[in-house]
Amino acid sequence: MTRPANPERGEVALTLSSGPVVLRPSFEALVAAEAEIGSLQLALERAAAGDIRVADMAALFWACLADRQHDRPAFEAELVALGIAAAVPAYRRLLMRVFEGA
Repeated sequence: MTRPANPERGEVALTLSSGPVVLRPSFEALVAAEAEIGSLQLALERAAAGDIRVADMAALFWACLADRQHDRPAFEAELVALGIAAAVPAYRRLLMRVFEGA
């Protein structure tokens, strides 16, 4: 069973059809996300302007996934099944935690 997200550590919860997952923005996770999507600052600026890219969201979520119980294609399929609009609040919270610190 996945433990609840700890906001004091900057963690964000995301509930998929298979259950809740914890997104933990560790240094290693953020470096991996930036290697894939580029500047997280630019991702934050795009998100603030309403320009949310599915590839950015999926890459950041995958990199920050605290307990990988899925392979990446299965995780991304669950993300799409959830509905991108339903995932946007978690994406915005995660980006804010990254830049505000925990």
